[in-house]
Amino acid sequence: MDWGMNNRLARIIPNETGRTVMLAVDHGYFLGPTGGLERPGETVAPLLPHADSLMLTRGVLRQCVDPTSRVPVVLRVSGGTSILSELSNEEITVSMEDAARLNVSAVALSIFVGSENERRTLANLASLVDQGEQYGIPVLAVTAVGKDMARDARYLGLCCRIAAELGARIVKTYYCEGFQDIVESCPVPIVIAGGKKIEERAALELAYNAVSCGAVGVDMGRNIFQSADPVGMIRAVRQVVHENKTADEAFEFLKESGSAVPQMAKRKRQKTGVRVPQKIRERRRRSVSAGRVR
Repeated sequence: MDWGMNNRLARIIPNETGRTVMLAVDHGYFLGPTGGLERPGETVAPLLPHADSLMLTRGVLRQCVDPTSRVPVVLRVSGGTSILSELSNEEITVSMEDAARLNVSAVALSIFVGSENERRTLANLASLVDQGEQYGIPVLAVTAVGKDMARDARYLGLCCRIAAELGARIVKTYYCEGFQDIVESCPVPIVIAGGKKIEERAALELAYNAVSCGAVGVDMGRNIFQSADPVGMIRAVRQVVHENKTADEAFEFLKESGSAVPQMAKRKRQKTGVRVPQKIRERRRRSVSAGRVR
């Protein structure tokens, strides 16, 4: 591994703890203006000092993030679909040259093992790895599973191992029972997705369980920026990931910071974006029930 590749990986996963708290705000590339990201610049600015890296699209990076920021960028480079269509039908949407112009520390794309577009998304990963190796830019693979596969250790282990075999330097996946087996069978670092918004204490427990089982950290989005206290929440997550605090200890910190509340209780964010027709929602559930990892 050359110096550039090592340097970029060390930016994302700091050597001090060997763990990372990634902030995912790339949801708009298929969801549009989802709750909490209506004005991405306003959402990101107060959270950025507490993130080890920021995962987002090039449009939001260029228009909404201070270019003097030293926080490493993990750039979403796959897309071409929306919540109105088949999500797995992705292409690579950003050239490696543009990623290099943006001085990113890694690029990310989704793979859909078991979906009708499995082959395409895995070929996308292989092609992106070839380009990344030329530029010294690591690839992060985001796993999703097809309609006939459950989010369990057997199938998520399959996804993670395939991603690593094709050259991904980091893999992002779900936490599940038997997660340690997934970590042990994957030769590259794993970060876990936060998924849909859940109660703050449960999200901290998710982070604790994941790192206890060998994940190098989390790549959380909605469980941070949709929290009643986003800054307090990301600081609490950092305590779990970097300071080995328990979920209870981190939750006490969050309460003391002033805003830990049950989900949807104290501050209700207005839902925005495209309303998906019922027929399309049903078709999506039948096709790729696993959807996106966030």
